[in-house]
Amino acid sequence: MSLRCGIVGLPNVGKSTLFNAITAKQAEAENYPFCTIEPNAGTVPVPDERLGRLAAIVKTPTIIPAMLEIVDIAGLVRGASKGEGLGNQFLSHIREVDAVIHVVRCFEDQNVIHVEGRVNPGDDISTIETELLLADLESMEKRIEKLRKNARKDKELQPLAELAEKVIAGLGDGIPARRIFETDREKDLGKQFFLLSAKPVLYAANVSENDLPDGNVLTASVAEIADKEGAKMLIISARAEADIAELPEEERPEFLASLGLEMSGLDRIIRTAYDLLGLQTYFTAGEKEVHAWTIRRGANAPEAAGAIHTDFQKGFIRAEVISYQDMLTHGSEQKAREAGRMRSEGKEYIVRDGDVIVFRFNV
Repeated sequence: MSLRCGIVGLPNVGKSTLFNAITAKQAEAENYPFCTIEPNAGTVPVPDERLGRLAAIVKTPTIIPAMLEIVDIAGLVRGASKGEGLGNQFLSHIREVDAVIHVVRCFEDQNVIHVEGRVNPGDDISTIETELLLADLESMEKRIEKLRKNARKDKELQPLAELAEKVIAGLGDGIPARRIFETDREKDLGKQFFLLSAKPVLYAANVSENDLPDGNVLTASVAEIADKEGAKMLIISARAEADIAELPEEERPEFLASLGLEMSGLDRIIRTAYDLLGLQTYFTAGEKEVHAWTIRRGANAPEAAGAIHTDFQKGFIRAEVISYQDMLTHGSEQKAREAGRMRSEGKEYIVRDGDVIVFRFNV
């Protein structure tokens, strides 16, 4: 399952520093099957301590984590929806990602010029949000007449046309599409519009190292906006993340502790983005490797099997399932089986986060 998150923000907010720290981490992850996709994109592992514990149980040196692709999207300026700056590039790249990591400047530094001449997180967020809304509104207004006409001929298109009217009204009132869609049905129909403001958002409030871990008055304003929007928000320091990325792995915990942190901001961003997309992990575990597989929450057993290979889904017979906790408690698949903790599940089984699964299938 290919997952892409785009890092966005105004110029000089720390976006590139954060991305460079991510790619530095990527380069150090020698055990991970990472690759740089293009100069402004890279893949990073989703941190999961369960992988190492499962690997110790099944006695394999090979661990394959779930992966997330991070894309560094061109900095946006006011007027991007009309093509100002790198606006067209910015907007086209957002269309291609699953979620947005919005880096917001929450630090004062006279040596780093703010594109608007002042540090105001609320205004920065509003600038980007407004450009996305304007681009979406223009897109919807271009297609609404044709949709109305087609809906008069084909009644099955009526719900889509009605939703389009609702979206245009909401966008006109300054409401992003992700807050306009109220039901799962509307969200599914809305995917046909490819709206920029429908993307889930994680705000990364970028502070100086001195303001870790609790933030400052500027991050408080970002938290208020995130809460109002139903979005997620994290406090990070891009500069600290760059320093962490340069340290040997064994020295990082001590440095994090000195900042009052248990986990790096990068790991928190990756894990939160993964959760933001409504995803979960199940595992396959054997002598060859321990592998984390990404699926949506609510996926059934055949859908989960399809994450490995479409043949597994097409020829699905059953899933033999042990929970991660039972594997940990009993110390092996065999002992969990002997204790009656392995379950044979059929097509209707809804896979749970942490399930360790062997699929039986016939092609």
